[in-house]
Amino acid sequence: MAKHFEHNVRVYYEDTDAGGIVYYANYLKFLERARTEMVRSLGTNHNTLMDKYGLQIVVVHLDIAFKKSAYLENHLIVKTELKSLSAVKLEMKQTVFLVDCWTTKKNEQLLVKAKVILASVNKQGKPSKMPVAVMELFKSCL
Repeated sequence: MAKHFEHNVRVYYEDTDAGGIVYYANYLKFLERARTEMVRSLGTNHNTLMDKYGLQIVVVHLDIAFKKSAYLENHLIVKTELKSLSAVKLEMKQTVFLVDCWTTKKNEQLLVKAKVILASVNKQGKPSKMPVAVMELFKSCL
């Protein structure tokens, strides 16, 4: 896998507020979807992590900065990069860019920056070390 993962998002009517601007909380959904697709690109998914290893990866802290707004019908790219990894914690940098998908020129405008801290927890929600196999999957992103 590449050092960072990219996930495409199209802004739909349901993502916007009455003014046609993406509602701020929906960026959290975009970020979550990108992290989920990143895990899938590693050859696993959240169901497998729970069923096979008895763990979930959950958000424990998020710092987010909203730079510019996105609007109805915009094409966005969410970039996700694993910055650090320990037995129970992952730190990711995520950015959301507006892109012009109608031209060949790659013109990206930064909309959102986020630092996301995730933890590995067991079925009871308690911190739990990731098995070696799971650690190796995530290490491939560093």
